[in-house]
Amino acid sequence: MTRPVTLSIAGLDPSGGAGLIADIKTFLANGVYGMGAVTCVTAQNTVKVSLVTPMTPEALEDEIMTAISDIRPDAVKVGMMGTAELIRTVRGCLSGLDAPVVLDPVMISSSGTALLKEDAIDELKKFIPEVNLLTPNYPEAEFLAGENDTDTRSREKTGKPPEQLAELIGKKYHTAVLVKGGHLSTPDDYLYDGSSVKKYPGLHIENPNTHGTGCTLSSAIAANLAKGHDLSASVRLAKEYVTTIISAGLDLGAGHGPMDHGAALRGDFTEEYC
Repeated sequence: MTRPVTLSIAGLDPSGGAGLIADIKTFLANGVYGMGAVTCVTAQNTVKVSLVTPMTPEALEDEIMTAISDIRPDAVKVGMMGTAELIRTVRGCLSGLDAPVVLDPVMISSSGTALLKEDAIDELKKFIPEVNLLTPNYPEAEFLAGENDTDTRSREKTGKPPEQLAELIGKKYHTAVLVKGGHLSTPDDYLYDGSSVKKYPGLHIENPNTHGTGCTLSSAIAANLAKGHDLSASVRLAKEYVTTIISAGLDLGAGHGPMDHGAALRGDFTEEYC
């Protein structure tokens, strides 16, 4: 028996709500075999992030190339990369790989905090045209669509609606773009596929525990692409999955907790605890 394979290249969140661990859970829940390469090790929980330690470029390259030389991924999700050197490493490793790549840019947090330095942003912008789908949150989309896109700290607030930002970025970087609206008043997502913009309606769910939503959505899209779905269906199925695991109402930790990535799994080994 074989199974579609999806590779995550992302940071390690030891609390399991976001990053590589969340991606692997998502792959399993969406019916694909998951592999992973760690870009940065973080010390974080539902309340704070106290440490971020990037891998060396040599170690990351070895991680990725050793994995894909033996088991070929059918799709790749790229998340947090952290530094310009690591972005260049990822680009090099994926340059000859014939598989769709979903890039969650992880450059500006949903609260507006810059997560990448200027040299890393320059490298990221070189990478964007090489991927199949970019999944920015609204602050990232505003930055990438703006004229002043050299420094996240002085980014302009365009005030443009997310559907317009998706098309602007897509035409600017020549790739498909999904602008995530989870932190806007209307949590709808908008996909620009290279020719038109499609709306994916979202629901307001009364649950503050949504840590890792962006990571999970992009990895679920990659999983569906690995299974052979087209881009539109992959986004639709991924949104349905994220809605399901938020609605499950998992409540762990003292801050904004993780989602229940296995909420839809059923079987002898997933029954409720005694």
